[in-house]
Amino acid sequence: MAAGEPRTFGLHLPDYPWDAMAPYQDIAAQHPGGMVNLSIGTPVDPTPELIQAALAAAADAHGYPTTHGTPALREAISAWFARRRGVPGLDPKDILPTVGSKELVAWLPLLLGLGEGDVVVRPAVAYPTYDVGAHLAGATAVASDSLADLPEEVRARVRLVWINSPGNPTGEVLDVDGLRAIVDDARSLGAVVASDECYGELGWGPWDPAEGGEPVPSILDPRVSGGSHELLLAVYSLSKQSNLAGYRAAFTAGDPAIVASLVNSRKHAGMIVPYPVQEAMRVALGDDAHVAGQKDLYRRRRALLVPALEDAGFTIRGSAAGLYLWASNGKPTWDTIGWLAGLGILAGPGTFYGDAGEGFIRVALTGSDERIEAAVARLAATAR
Repeated sequence: MAAGEPRTFGLHLPDYPWDAMAPYQDIAAQHPGGMVNLSIGTPVDPTPELIQAALAAAADAHGYPTTHGTPALREAISAWFARRRGVPGLDPKDILPTVGSKELVAWLPLLLGLGEGDVVVRPAVAYPTYDVGAHLAGATAVASDSLADLPEEVRARVRLVWINSPGNPTGEVLDVDGLRAIVDDARSLGAVVASDECYGELGWGPWDPAEGGEPVPSILDPRVSGGSHELLLAVYSLSKQSNLAGYRAAFTAGDPAIVASLVNSRKHAGMIVPYPVQEAMRVALGDDAHVAGQKDLYRRRRALLVPALEDAGFTIRGSAAGLYLWASNGKPTWDTIGWLAGLGILAGPGTFYGDAGEGFIRVALTGSDERIEAAVARLAATAR
């Protein structure tokens, strides 16, 4: 900074990508039938009554909540891991509630003590907050689906590897062998593997237990971890499975030493999940019925959108799990976004998820039945 120049304050981060959608939103909003917003995966269905009741019952929260989470909450999370994720015997002390999963993604590199010279690896097509987290810590983000493909000079500096399975936006699922290969390679480098598993309950076809498939595996599954959680963290959010996006209800679990360090750092920083939300989480994780009911809604919506997009000239790639369809019609991403906006449909640009997303769009299943049906009708009209 030159002498006499005014000092500027603030973090030097990229512009928030979704702000670029404003003109397309304006176009879509002018459609006579109203806009169908399938761009952001925010739940549109009600938060289940039993969860709302738990939040209200805990509203007399006059004291400070515990950063580590109540013992009852951590025991509920441990039981959920055993029942739903194939991870038995998880010690409740190795669990930590977080203020949604996005804040953990953004701050984990810093809280792990990463900095200049360290490398954070994330999938080639990925949620942009993985890169933001590396930037906040002063580390370097590298996009790759395989550690083996990295130059030796880069491999030597890898300290954190992000896995996202099921993936956002691609919906791809890593099986046990795929997860174990990444874990083994990362451990050989002394790197932490953080697995963002927030779509883990939303598998389709071969990953849908309700239709004869198998559950999406967790990184803490003994078949993956080898029975040790050393250098492993699983990250999960209730936003998708329980319509709790507005509660900011999530948690991480895994390596005892890392979790203990995160608890201590977060105590100092005041990163605490409010007690009423902790109680809502506890109740939500003990009830599987509402999760199955919500998944049924998404299953039906997906069954409508897939053929509608295909009949309109799109090819669906991946999309084996999660709340999105990763689609391409062979045209540049922003041309397709503009064409859909003209139909009153807002989709997510694939380019928001890295250069490898060019040519793709992300279509969310998070529309009401009425809005999904409207989108299907508009797409069908173009296919005639």
